[in-house]
Amino acid sequence: MTQTNNRFFDEIGRLMNDAAGAAQGVKREIDTVMRSQAERILRDLDLVKREEFEAVKDMARLAREENEALKARIDALETRLGASTGDAGAGSAPGA
Repeated sequence: MTQTNNRFFDEIGRLMNDAAGAAQGVKREIDTVMRSQAERILRDLDLVKREEFEAVKDMARLAREENEALKARIDALETRLGASTGDAGAGSAPGA
């Protein structure tokens, strides 16, 4: 009787062990399917990667800084041009 009980419990233990292994396999498969679906959805949303966003943000910042520097140069040149034309026009009368 002891021999039969041990064999019975051994079989139940093996069955439980196989069931746990199968459950882990199913979990891995579900994880893989979910990950691929999430990646597909994100790809379809046409999102940009963080690295690309940061690169474009840096490019925009540099362009803005260059634009501000060029604007300051233009303002300085216009001021100088206005001062030089103001000096030349000061000696002559407008109606003469």
